[in-house]
Amino acid sequence: MIYNLRVTFNLLSGDWERTMKQIRFSLFILLLLAQPAAARASTATVLKFSGVINPASAEYLGGSIAKISADKSADLVVVMLDTPGGLDTSMRIIVKEIMASRVPVCVYVAPSGSRAASAGTFIAMAAHLSAMAPGTSTGSAHPVAMGQKMDETMSKKAENDAAAYIKSLALERGRNAEWAENAVRQSVSLGEQDALKKNVVDYVARDLDDLFRQMNGRKVRVGGVERTIDSKSVGVTYKEMTGRQKALDAMSDPTIAYILLMLGFYGLFFELANPGVILPGVIGGICLVLGFYSMQSLPINYAALLLLLLGVVMFVSELYVTSHGALTVGGITSVLLGAVLFMESSPDYMKVNLWVVLPVAGTLGALFLAMLGYGVFYRSRKVPTGAEGLPGLEGRTLSEVGDSGTVEVEGEIWGARSETGVIAKGARVSVVRKDGPVLVIRRRDG
Repeated sequence: MIYNLRVTFNLLSGDWERTMKQIRFSLFILLLLAQPAAARASTATVLKFSGVINPASAEYLGGSIAKISADKSADLVVVMLDTPGGLDTSMRIIVKEIMASRVPVCVYVAPSGSRAASAGTFIAMAAHLSAMAPGTSTGSAHPVAMGQKMDETMSKKAENDAAAYIKSLALERGRNAEWAENAVRQSVSLGEQDALKKNVVDYVARDLDDLFRQMNGRKVRVGGVERTIDSKSVGVTYKEMTGRQKALDAMSDPTIAYILLMLGFYGLFFELANPGVILPGVIGGICLVLGFYSMQSLPINYAALLLLLLGVVMFVSELYVTSHGALTVGGITSVLLGAVLFMESSPDYMKVNLWVVLPVAGTLGALFLAMLGYGVFYRSRKVPTGAEGLPGLEGRTLSEVGDSGTVEVEGEIWGARSETGVIAKGARVSVVRKDGPVLVIRRRDG
């Protein structure tokens, strides 16, 4: 109001120069006020995972999605996935976090050559947006028994449950529910182009830039609210696994779990066989704890675990029982059978590597056979000390020896008597036996 009065006063008084400056200033202010606020650049967080779906991956993927959703630290989450499958419980944790997310989640099966099989198919189906890189595949989601065999009834229950679950996810995201059900019941799979044609995925993208370009402007329903994806000029940040998650993921490998268990068993065995050594016991105890920790994330066949324990018991018993190698052979057989059965009914990616089992069992067997052979050899040797070590030793007489006399044996002077008549002084003799403090000797031929 005051400013307008000043402009009017300057105009009436004929001060045109000051009036024009004030008008220009006013227009400048109006233009600034009319400018729309600069739009905030959208951001995307990329989670890269390659491996088996297990508790470590559930903590990484599910936990990261939950955290981003809670603090809205990104406008979009992209999960770059490459997995052969994994545990049903871990998969469901990830799916629940995706379904509950308040930030759009896109599962991108990449890079080329990757797959989202079994549990990975469920995760891709649950995502708000789903994409695949060229040369990738998805499907084969039939449930597989882990660690133990299921009878026909239990197998059918598991199949029906998985089929209903993936079908509901597909319907929720507007994807091909019929194909999703067949992926479970018939283990069908699709490449990226067929998956796009059959409405299994939303995009086929060469890389992240191509994916962002295609999804820009796409409307998705997140938390009951329709949102538009703005990925025209998106800022990308990568969130990696923590060191603890990487360690847990490594220990969830069945081969690593097997090695940890065997190192633990035999570390404790050597400590019990040689009390006071300390180091084998410490290392064995740590390995055993880590091995059992690994087992909680693996489908264990407990018959196989008992065979491994039986093999250890046989090896230990060999040191105290004269079995002429039978217990060692039994221990090797038990360890081999236990390793083979460790993941008998599990898929290939959840089995112990046979080329690790054979050297471990072979090395342990060779070690115990060597110990057994050394024991037999040592027992067959002549005792080198004490009274038992004297017979057969050579010496020479220091005096004439009949019923009495002296003799030098191995640098020691003994009282002696002859069992072959009188032996002259300086003669070479050999010890027959020890009789109290006296050595019984005889003349040495030649």
